[in-house]
Amino acid sequence: MHDQDAPQSDPAPDPAGELAHAEDADVEVEVDRIAVDGTYVRVSSIGQPGDRAFVLVAGLGIAATYYERLAPHLNENGPVHALDLPGFAGVPRFRGAVSIERYADAVEQVIRALRLEDPVLVGHSMGTQVVTEVAARNPHIRDLVLISPVVDSRARSIPTSAFRFLRSALHEPAAVRWHAVTAYALCGWHWFSKVLPKMIAFPIEERAAEVRARTLVIRGEHDAMVPREWVRSLARVFPHAVLREVVGGAHSVMHAQADAVAQLAVAHVAGRITDRGVGSLKRVRDTTTSSDLARLGPKDAWLVLKSRFIELAGMAKGDDEELERAKSAHAVAMADGDGIPVDPSDRAEVVDDVAPEVRDRR
Repeated sequence: MHDQDAPQSDPAPDPAGELAHAEDADVEVEVDRIAVDGTYVRVSSIGQPGDRAFVLVAGLGIAATYYERLAPHLNENGPVHALDLPGFAGVPRFRGAVSIERYADAVEQVIRALRLEDPVLVGHSMGTQVVTEVAARNPHIRDLVLISPVVDSRARSIPTSAFRFLRSALHEPAAVRWHAVTAYALCGWHWFSKVLPKMIAFPIEERAAEVRARTLVIRGEHDAMVPREWVRSLARVFPHAVLREVVGGAHSVMHAQADAVAQLAVAHVAGRITDRGVGSLKRVRDTTTSSDLARLGPKDAWLVLKSRFIELAGMAKGDDEELERAKSAHAVAMADGDGIPVDPSDRAEVVDDVAPEVRDRR
């Protein structure tokens, strides 16, 4: 067993992953609603049908937007579906009592409605509790990815969790803070305060014992919400788990260090991560910038900014067509930033719809 204070390092990831070698990136995002328990789940999908679909579940109060940098790098084996759960991102709330189990019911309904066979479940923060519950109920699910799993069993109180969250926030880039502020505003304090105690109390380690999926656990180096000792103890409960730590990352590591997280997830599903040294925490580095705007030219930077406000307005109004336009525009800009080719006709359609003033006139 390795010394817990000296995590090993894996080689730095290829920034754009396998998708960088694709002929053309899929940048058209489709937004659908799936009815669940008196409300619905909003599903943002990218990629064509394939062998394995990824289902992405965000954390407390957070929109699927948190996965916007991760999702395009996961669709080499099939589509990627990012979920906005009831009460978050402008989606109507559940009526009556709420629980992690009820959110798991909603995710199961989405899987059935989309007719997904053996999807790869990916959860972040509270989303790790939801997907762990789903996997525990469904032993046929083969792969699980937990990003920043909560809550540390030795610190299950709202004050402690809030303090740790704020410590982590100091290491987050401005884009993540913007997403958080707008998402929490859409969620509203009433619903946030109703769900928060359920997240704090949920015993993820007890449900982990029932999971049969191969599980990848990822934490950011500076994530005070998810201490190393906690993820080690949690990983030991899963029948099959591996651990990775992303250097420089914090709680929202899947956004700020999306390239490293994407490569880990794809390698995990492909069976290329085989060690089970849950006592150690191998480290990976993401050498790309954590800022969307810093990696883009002026036209793409404007496309991102404009799409941000269109997306926010779409969530507030419940306008799925506006969300599709905004999310697709962001995907075009991110493909440019990663040097991934986009079909010219797809690019023209998306850009002309959102920001014709920056269309490529070459």
